[in-house]
Amino acid sequence: MATKVYIVYYSMYGHVAKLAEEILKGASSVEGVEAKLWQVPETLSEEVLGKLSAAPKSDVPVITADELTEADGLIFGFPTRFGMMAAQFKAFLDSTGGLWGTQKLAGKPAGLFYSTGSQGGGQETTALTAITQLVHHGMIFVPIGYTFGSGMFEMENVKGGSPYGAGTYAGDGSRQPSELELAQAFHQGKYIAGITKKLKGTA
Repeated sequence: MATKVYIVYYSMYGHVAKLAEEILKGASSVEGVEAKLWQVPETLSEEVLGKLSAAPKSDVPVITADELTEADGLIFGFPTRFGMMAAQFKAFLDSTGGLWGTQKLAGKPAGLFYSTGSQGGGQETTALTAITQLVHHGMIFVPIGYTFGSGMFEMENVKGGSPYGAGTYAGDGSRQPSELELAQAFHQGKYIAGITKKLKGTA
């Protein structure tokens, strides 16, 4: 039976969505892994989204809390709001209380990726504060550490991401993920999918 890895994200302007697509490719490159993209529900009205100049929603399916239990491994992605995950993703996690009560997500490996507006915008605080959600569910946080190799030490070009997970800088919204940031996202997907497969094999 295939190892299922779900990449679950929220993206307002498309930056997190682009990282998610690369993570999907990376996870799918692992033999025996079936990876799938999911969005969390939007909490803002079309009127508000319009005023914020949000990007149109993609046709990626919207996940329900119960569908998380189908995955063997999870990779969560979101933009930063004041150094923490966006409220839309937090609202989704708040809806998983029933799963917490029955510990349905306990033991599942999980990774994180994110987007911030600037280099001081919370690349690591966003991951650090998100880890609490995983801990209370009993999930196993899987950071990428320095497994991305020399790409982790890039100093000549601006690069998001950290040992906690892949990341990108959105700037004023016009900057898109760089090739190096996308490569790190691909690596994260492949890395976490491999670990998920190993853990499932020992279950």
